[in-house]
Amino acid sequence: MTTKPDIPPGTTHGEFWDTFYSAEDRVWSGRPNAALVREVTGLTPGRALDLGCGEGADAIWLARQGWRVTAVDVSQVALDRGRGHAASEGVGDRIEWQPHDLSVSFPAGTFDLVSTYFLHSWLELPRERILRGAAGAVAPGGVLLITGHAGFPSWVADPDPDFHFPTPEEVLAGLDLAEGEWEVLVSEVHEEKMTDPEGKPATRVDNTVKVRRR
Repeated sequence: MTTKPDIPPGTTHGEFWDTFYSAEDRVWSGRPNAALVREVTGLTPGRALDLGCGEGADAIWLARQGWRVTAVDVSQVALDRGRGHAASEGVGDRIEWQPHDLSVSFPAGTFDLVSTYFLHSWLELPRERILRGAAGAVAPGGVLLITGHAGFPSWVADPDPDFHFPTPEEVLAGLDLAEGEWEVLVSEVHEEKMTDPEGKPATRVDNTVKVRRR
């Protein structure tokens, strides 16, 4: 999350994110999220659901590790870009790309891994309901992995004081997991090192929740 952009009234999630991705040929680094690599390495590959996949770096990494991936995003621009990247990396046949506005529709099926990264938006978003849907899509023995921002990155000089980033404890409470059916594996805040838009060293504080369905 960065400084709040000007958003015309009535803008849909799809319109907003299509505009966002259309502004540049490539928005993100093309590298998988560090928390994904850290938390998924060592898991037995199976079926994975990547919610809010963006340009597909996480989905492509998962496919390289042997996972069959359903990659979901509201932006068709991002999905088309991800599909192209996956094909060029030789894993296009391991990823299914699905358009969903998660506030309206959700992919069918159950998965051995459901992961979502930075499910934040300047538009109104029923985040807790979406994450409960994500938990419902986890197969027995499977893992739900949620990473979100714990604050604005270090280069944002004038962060919006009214924007709330949920804590790990709030994420777990919002999931409303059935007692005795889930094991909490990770619930933590961590700092990630990166570069700012000018290429200078920067930091960002995130949080990760990882739970396994028994």
